[in-house]
Amino acid sequence: MNYEQSVRALLALGRELASPQHARVQKFGLGNIEILAEALGNPEKTIACAHVAGTNGKGSTAAMLDSILRASGRRTGLYTSPHLERINERIRIDGTDISDEDFAAAWTRVQAAIESLLATGTLTSHPTYFECMTAMAFIAFKSAKIRFAIYEVGLGGRLDSTNIVEPQVAVITSIDFDHEAFLGHSIAEIAREKAGIIKEGAWVVSSVERPEAREVIAQRCKEMKARLVEIDTAWKMEESSASNGHYRTMAIAGDTGKRISIEPALPGRFQIRNALAAATAAELLRGRDFSITDESIARGIREVRWPGRLEKLKEKPAVYLDGTHNPEGARELVKFWKENFSGRRILLVYGAMRDKAVDEIAGLLFPAADFVVLTEPIQPRAISTQLLSEMTSHLAKEFVTVPNPADALEHALAMASENDAIFATGSLYLVGDLRSYWQKRSDSE
Repeated sequence: MNYEQSVRALLALGRELASPQHARVQKFGLGNIEILAEALGNPEKTIACAHVAGTNGKGSTAAMLDSILRASGRRTGLYTSPHLERINERIRIDGTDISDEDFAAAWTRVQAAIESLLATGTLTSHPTYFECMTAMAFIAFKSAKIRFAIYEVGLGGRLDSTNIVEPQVAVITSIDFDHEAFLGHSIAEIAREKAGIIKEGAWVVSSVERPEAREVIAQRCKEMKARLVEIDTAWKMEESSASNGHYRTMAIAGDTGKRISIEPALPGRFQIRNALAAATAAELLRGRDFSITDESIARGIREVRWPGRLEKLKEKPAVYLDGTHNPEGARELVKFWKENFSGRRILLVYGAMRDKAVDEIAGLLFPAADFVVLTEPIQPRAISTQLLSEMTSHLAKEFVTVPNPADALEHALAMASENDAIFATGSLYLVGDLRSYWQKRSDSE
C-alpha cells in the first residue's frame, strides 16, 4: 500500500473524537492496543522512552526533551498529536517528520496484523485511528533503530493507547479543564486520569500548579511507590528577563545549588515551566546513566522548534498563530498580550471546535482584544461562524464574521496598521489551515 492509500485508509477510521456521535460510542481502553502491539512483537518494549501527559504544555515539553536528547547526540523518536498540516508530523525521527515511504511501510505492517487478528477473532473490533497511529510509531521507531522515544499522551492518560509503554521517566505538565466529557468535571478527576500514566516504581516529574491536582499526583506516586520530583520544590529562579515575548531565567537546583540556564526558543512565560519540566526529566535520565550534559540541556531548550504555539509569522504588523483551545491557554494568551503588547491594538482571528468551552474562552479573550474576526476551521467538528457569533459576539468590542480562515486572516491584515498585532487562535486545526495558507501566500509573493 502506498502513502496516499495509507492516509486514506487511516482517515476512513475517523479522526480523534471526529464527531460528538462518534465520541459517545468510541471505546476507550488498552485492550486493543495491547493485543495489536503483542502481534507486532511489542516493539515499544525494545526502546527506552519518556511518557508525557497534561492539559497544556505536554507537546512543548515533549519537544524540548526530544531536543535535549538530540543535543546530547542520541537518536530519538517523538510521537505527538494532533498534526497541523500533514499526518507525518505525528511521528518524528531525529527531529524530522517520518518519510512518506516509511509511513506507508508502518501502516502496511499494522494493517496486516489487524486483519489477521480480526480474522481469528482475537480482535473483536477494529482499532481506532489513534491506536493505529500509536502502533505505527512503535513500528517506525524500532525500524529506525532509535535510542530513545518520547510519547505524548493523546487524551487523558490512564486509558490512552500510549499507556502501554514502560518509561524511564514520566512527566505531567499543567492540569486544567478540557475534555471534561471524557476525563471528569473536577480538577481532581482530571488529575486522576493524567496520573494514570504513573507505573509501579516510576520516576515522575510534575510541573502541575493546582493544589488539588498536585495532591492527586502525590497520592498516586505514594500508592505506586514512585519517585516524584516537583519542579516548584526542585528548583528556584535566580533571575529572569524577557525580550520580544521570549523569556530567560537561571534555575538553581535546591539540593545541589547547580545553575542551569533556561532560555526557551518558544515564546511565552509559561514555556519556562515546560522547559524546567523537560530539564528535570533530563536530569533524572542522567541518573539512569544517560549521557546528558548541562550544555545539552541548555542547548536543547534554546534550539527547540514547535510550530503553532505563539508562532510568529510576520513582524509589521505582528502576526501570531497559537493553538489555544481551553481556558487555561486563553488566560496565558491574555497574559502574553499584557506583557508584550500593552498599548498596541490587538486583532483576534478566532475559530474553534464545537466540543470546547467556547463561551468561557471567548469570555477571556474577546474583551481583551480590540477587534474580533470570527471564522471557522476547515473541520467537521468546527463550530459555525453563525453559531459562534450568536454565542459570543456580545463579548467583543467590535466583530465581523468571515467563515473562510484564509479570508479571515486577510481581513485582519487589511485592517491592521504596522504597530498592531494579529493573533489567530482557538484551535490547532485553525493553526494548521492558516500555516498552509501562509506558506502558499509566501510562495506566491
